[in-house]
Amino acid sequence: MTQKQLQKSSILLVLPLYPKSTMASDGFRPLDEKSLVEYIKSTPSLVSILGKQFDKLEIKEVGDGNLNFVYIVVAPSGSIVIKQALPYIRCIGESWPMAKERAYFEATALKEHARLSPKHVPEVYHFDRTMCLIGMRYLEPPHIILRKGLIAGVEYPLLAQHISDYMAKTLFFTSLLYLTTTDHKRAVAEFCGNVELCRLTEQVVFSDPYKVSEYNRCTSPYLDADAEAVRNDNGLKIEVAELKSKFCERAQALIHGDLHTGSLMVTHDSTQVIDPEFSFYGPMGFDIGAFIGNLILAYFSQDGHAEQANNRKSYKVWILKTITETWNLFHQKFLALWDEHKDGPGEAYLPEIYNNTELRQLVKQKYMKELFEDTLGFGAAKMIRRIVGVAHVEDFESIKDVAKRADCERQALSCAKKLLKERRNIKSIEEVVSTIEQVQLQ
Repeated sequence: MTQKQLQKSSILLVLPLYPKSTMASDGFRPLDEKSLVEYIKSTPSLVSILGKQFDKLEIKEVGDGNLNFVYIVVAPSGSIVIKQALPYIRCIGESWPMAKERAYFEATALKEHARLSPKHVPEVYHFDRTMCLIGMRYLEPPHIILRKGLIAGVEYPLLAQHISDYMAKTLFFTSLLYLTTTDHKRAVAEFCGNVELCRLTEQVVFSDPYKVSEYNRCTSPYLDADAEAVRNDNGLKIEVAELKSKFCERAQALIHGDLHTGSLMVTHDSTQVIDPEFSFYGPMGFDIGAFIGNLILAYFSQDGHAEQANNRKSYKVWILKTITETWNLFHQKFLALWDEHKDGPGEAYLPEIYNNTELRQLVKQKYMKELFEDTLGFGAAKMIRRIVGVAHVEDFESIKDVAKRADCERQALSCAKKLLKERRNIKSIEEVVSTIEQVQLQ
């Protein structure tokens, strides 16, 4: 996409500000399979894809996530995914209310990220703000959730190439490196409305794991002492406080907000990013760290999935290679975009001021160093919460031998604490890989 095309379509970033009264979503009702058929009949944009053979619709609810209903709808002439937000956290129940208007921010982020990275974000066909409902492209088999592929030991040779491309484009083009301050601030203001999802992240990532909380859990009794050690680690708490401050205060770019391995659907030659309902303008390192941190969790889970016929050693090597390539390719592509648009509209580093090669190089080095440190910090915090907080990952939960599972989780927890505390002294992604390997040998 050329600079002129990006500028022409940047109107998508300048979103209208809606008064709170329009967010009330009067007329909302949760849909089941029967009422969904009636909804489809009355929605021309869905009929245009699925056709009018309503008696032949095949509908399956597949929402195994924490928050929403998700339906796959297949018809003789087409298919679609319908996602509807609920007014509570699905994995907890009505005791934990949650603003269903988050669907608006998800649909908006999907459209914007699809504009910037169309090869890696599914198209949105329909959005109903009242019903908090999104209709989007169905990612047909053999697409599967990346986390499930990692548990099964499947290699995806283009994963690092694809995800680095997605992250470089969505983060660069929604930052002040490319945008004017006017466009950037208006977009920031719009996404500030997604406050409840941000508060949920603040709670489950940066608060609950470091105190006694009714929602915390761990593989008990094996990790009880490890969870208590996290709650009593003053050094860890100081570092997490700094990360929480950055998460809450730094509106760096339009981030996905929950870019873990359960938010990607993949085949050997396709990578699709889904579920950006946590999206807002936040620190870039939160997205990059979430993805890399979840790959590290997958790495430490492999011994729990190993069998006599497959010890997973070669697969662990592939995961480490993917971690290395993800950061290095992102670094390369992000800087290439920066160089390409150095004389563009972005107001972070005005060319009249940063007007010589040496100065621009120093600026880029400082920027990328801080971004790398943020990536490690946020990635480690996401790892910790998946072990001693709420909403664990299937990578570990699917290990049937509880003692073996606890051993894998303890190694991951040890690695996360090390990365979090020592992130400023780690100079390269290769050093991160060395740290991971050293922890596994202990």
